[in-house]
Amino acid sequence: MSITDFNHLRAREWGMAALVFLFSFLLVFGSRTWRLESGSAISPQADTVLLIHETIGLDELVELMDAHGFRFNPDELRWASGILGWRRFNQGRYVFREPVGYPDFFSKLALGLQDPMLLRIPPGATKEALKERIAMQMQFGTHELAAAMRDTSLLNRYGIEAHQLYGRILADSYEVYWTSAPQRLLERLLSEFDSRVADPYAGRIQELGRTVDEITTLASIIEWEARFDDEKSAISGLYWNRLNRRWRLQADPTVNYAKGERSRLVYADYRIDHPYNTYRVHGLPPGPITNPSLSSIRAALFPEDHDYMFMVATPEGRHAFSRTYAEHRRKSREWTDWLREQRRIRTEMEHDEALREEPLREEAGGS
Repeated sequence: MSITDFNHLRAREWGMAALVFLFSFLLVFGSRTWRLESGSAISPQADTVLLIHETIGLDELVELMDAHGFRFNPDELRWASGILGWRRFNQGRYVFREPVGYPDFFSKLALGLQDPMLLRIPPGATKEALKERIAMQMQFGTHELAAAMRDTSLLNRYGIEAHQLYGRILADSYEVYWTSAPQRLLERLLSEFDSRVADPYAGRIQELGRTVDEITTLASIIEWEARFDDEKSAISGLYWNRLNRRWRLQADPTVNYAKGERSRLVYADYRIDHPYNTYRVHGLPPGPITNPSLSSIRAALFPEDHDYMFMVATPEGRHAFSRTYAEHRRKSREWTDWLREQRRIRTEMEHDEALREEPLREEAGGS
């Protein structure tokens, strides 16, 4: 083979090698580019909620994705992050329901494009339980929320005191962002209360000769007293009758509040010296004892028209209403007799259970 032929052969070999290299490069580049533009590079489990508590880097994100069950290629994810230039990811709550591509995934986290959540606030919670219930759903803690609830600038803006704020946290579900500051959230809740209660019922409140906070205080007592919504207006009517006749309200829920727990009351409890004990003080207590539902607020605004002055619980969880004290005493005896019978039955059942277990204990201790 001549030198010329040899050079031609080498040139063809180099050419073929270059073509193979170019083809391989284009294949890999095309595959990577296709993956980069693919809309299914990252696959979450159904309705995966990704919570980022503070700004994180790529390594922390990979760990978080692993922990939440995302299906993805870590090496490819890092490659895509470098190509797209997203390396820091903001705090927030992000929801992923279906496969997503790298550009959408990274930009959502890097730009902090959060998904809203439903904050659920139940009615009838104690102050501490309400703060804990709200804080456990949000990024901030209970202490931060408590501090915000004492913020005088916020309270002065709405013309209320700290103990009145509690009654204006209307029980409902609110669409909010997980990272909302506690002050911002309280502003939202107070605005919601104004738009749904204070403003639309302003005329009715004036007609009753009461303030907004007196209505929420009465509604909070109704909230704890009534297990069924259809009884609320009747209970409200009874309390209004007592208020209008300047009788003591004598509402058991206020004694529970003064006692510091919701439990069955004994005679000594009614003698607690406390501004919220309506068995000892006249009129409404200084503030709400819980956060009332809208149905309890409406019941306070529109009480049932009747002559009842007394009520007592029934075994069904409802109330028996009376016009006279003599009638009330008779119904109260029926209630206490029922309670006594329930205690007797429970004691007998516990005794029988102990007798059934006695042979087992003897057998276990025998030789």
